[in-house]
Amino acid sequence: VHLVESGGGLVQPGGSLRLSCAASGFTFSSYRMSWYRQAPGKERELVAIITSGGGSTNYADSVKGRFTISRDNAKNTVWLQMNSLKAEDTAVYYCGAQISARWYWGQGTQVTVSS
Repeated sequence: VHLVESGGGLVQPGGSLRLSCAASGFTFSSYRMSWYRQAPGKERELVAIITSGGGSTNYADSVKGRFTISRDNAKNTVWLQMNSLKAEDTAVYYCGAQISARWYWGQGTQVTVSS
């Protein structure tokens, strides 16, 4: 299993970023995919999750209405569109997949929201 995130960076408050996660080494279309984030000194928290077929999504209350998770099973890719970014969204963002009760993570991509 290999997950590679990209798309992070420095953005001003109110700005947007689109994170990507390229997956390989497993049957991508068979598994839910998640985005988590971890801010300095805090525990990793769930941001968004999408079902295997993409028909259902769920979000942390803190990002509802601002973030959108989506996927393309033909491209083995999941995205996180982040709009109206706030300073408190600053964190390392991780793509995750739970396969056979084991979690797999990418290396993470840093998102910094600052003026």
